[in-house]
Amino acid sequence: MIKINQKFDKPLGHKTECLILPCADEKKLRGTVQTMDAALNGAITAAFEKKRFTGERNQTLLLNSTGLMKADNLLLVGVGKAKEVTPEKIRQASGIAAKVAEKSNFKSIAVFLNECCFDQIVKGKGKLYGELSEAVAEGAGLALYHFDAYKSADEKDGPPSRVTHLALIPAAKTRQTVVGKSIARAEKIISAVHSARDLISHPSNTVTPTFLAAHAKKMARKNKITCKVLGKVEMEKLGMGALLGVSRGSHEPPALIVLEYYGTSKKKSPTVIIGKGITFDTGGISLKPSANMDEMKMDMSGAAATLATLQAVSSLRIPANIIGIVPAAENMPGGSAIKPGDILQSMSGKTIEVLNTDAEGRLVLADALTYAQRYKPKEVIDLATLTGAVIAALGHQAAAVIGNNASMIARLREASDATGERVWELPLWEEFDKAVKSDIADFKNIAAPGVGAGTIMGAAFLKPFAGDQPWTHIDIAGTAWGEEKPYTTKGASGYGVRLLVRYLEQRGR
Repeated sequence: MIKINQKFDKPLGHKTECLILPCADEKKLRGTVQTMDAALNGAITAAFEKKRFTGERNQTLLLNSTGLMKADNLLLVGVGKAKEVTPEKIRQASGIAAKVAEKSNFKSIAVFLNECCFDQIVKGKGKLYGELSEAVAEGAGLALYHFDAYKSADEKDGPPSRVTHLALIPAAKTRQTVVGKSIARAEKIISAVHSARDLISHPSNTVTPTFLAAHAKKMARKNKITCKVLGKVEMEKLGMGALLGVSRGSHEPPALIVLEYYGTSKKKSPTVIIGKGITFDTGGISLKPSANMDEMKMDMSGAAATLATLQAVSSLRIPANIIGIVPAAENMPGGSAIKPGDILQSMSGKTIEVLNTDAEGRLVLADALTYAQRYKPKEVIDLATLTGAVIAALGHQAAAVIGNNASMIARLREASDATGERVWELPLWEEFDKAVKSDIADFKNIAAPGVGAGTIMGAAFLKPFAGDQPWTHIDIAGTAWGEEKPYTTKGASGYGVRLLVRYLEQRGR
């Protein structure tokens, strides 16, 4: 993780390999951009005139200073129209700029928080200035994530070039306190997201349910969180037939990981967060196609996000009570694996007809949702890479949210708008409830052919196990893993950590 600090300095006098300057899409240069243009003998003006750079969102222009300023290079990054700038747009621009700088082999970079894109927008509002400066640090820190744990060192070329240091330069001394707090918060968020990304990126022969449990214990000790892990024997005593059923085909033992964070009086009801922890999903007897099956190591992304959220919550000292629950198992087609047509008895006592063993995530979540009720929660959120259908509905741009409480979903959407981790609500009508009723058991784990609405049907199955309190299911199958974006890299995104932290902060106020 890069080191981030701040330094009050004049942009022309700051010594760095690369000075990044956010630039608005405007008709004429002004402020710091105009000052830099004059120092570079009109190089920025020339770029504007030739349409090589206009300040359009996420557009970049790298200029060598040729000794005309202390910085060796100037990197302009567009943020779009000044009046339309948001923390998310700044976050994306910062991520894009950081990646350009790293590809240019710079190790030390600085961002000038210039008046055109910051002071002018916030008009003295310190809180918004803090969010914008935090977005700069967060965007760069998230964009420069690398997972090299299994790569051998290249003896010929040496290790790859990495940006190791980022300095934020406020435009005024009066902003230094706000910027300092923003950096401290951003570093904690970045650390948590990277922790989630690491867990997801490891192969499944490393990240087993046992590994997840050990990681949770270590993280809990470091962050002064209570952690307990239930094994097979404890689950059998509790009657967790659904979770145990999923794990039956694997030699890897299952685990139910429970984290307890109390940031306020223990008398106050907690928020419970549940993350699906299928450390590898073959589909079981209902075997998946071989193409891209290697990516099924990411089927524990909900678990990774849950563990990382508890890490962030503790480090930020959010004044709320949070319980994290991770039902962890491996879904394999062994000789003792559950089969289509089998009936499992869940911890709730409700029976489940298993029509497809590849719809296993909802089975482990069912028992975890029942277990959550012992905490008498004020609300429950579950995150899961549950259905491929969500990708058909929303692509890789948003997670689906489905639940029983409109105000809870509205608050999640507010957190989504602030963090850029998009959510989109899907309905949960009575017709869907009926579609998961079984002829020979209480429920079946998939609906009959032709019903469709696969993502909604997953939530409809979970609903009877969720309890009466406010509950929201978040299907992250399309957002947890994917292609490179402005401040994410190819593969694991760590989606959900920033969303949940923001949501919990709003709830804790």
